[in-house]
Amino acid sequence: MIAVIIIAADQLTKYAVRANLELGEAIPVLGNWFRICYVQNTGTAFSMFEGNRFITIFLTSALIIGCVVYAITEIRAGHKLVPLLLCCIASGGISNMIDRLTLGFVTDMISCGKFAVFNVADMFITTCCILLMLMVLVMYKNEVDEKKASEKGGSDE
Repeated sequence: MIAVIIIAADQLTKYAVRANLELGEAIPVLGNWFRICYVQNTGTAFSMFEGNRFITIFLTSALIIGCVVYAITEIRAGHKLVPLLLCCIASGGISNMIDRLTLGFVTDMISCGKFAVFNVADMFITTCCILLMLMVLVMYKNEVDEKKASEKGGSDE
């Protein structure tokens, strides 16, 4: 259900921008710092691999498949938060893939200062990747601490 909401929100905002703005047009929301604008991105994050449709489709597909496989592994291990984050990342990737396959580009529209222009899917991908990295660090630290405690406890006997 979360995946459907993310994809729908992203696709609806992209459609609204394409239907109401000309390519390159921008609407200031908070001066020039926050604007809604219409940009066509033929690359991946930060326009990397711009114009190379094969690489962008391959990388996005790999991201989606990797997230699904890792989520299944984490679900089987009894974890809940990591699979949720992976679902959000995969959903963003799927929504951007819809654009790539149907339009030949990804519609971006959120511009903050001099930062790259992005979309709703990108927000979920980036935010959840950061949260996932933090989760993995915490989980790894906990595993290391538990291993140290068990080794210390075992050496006292």
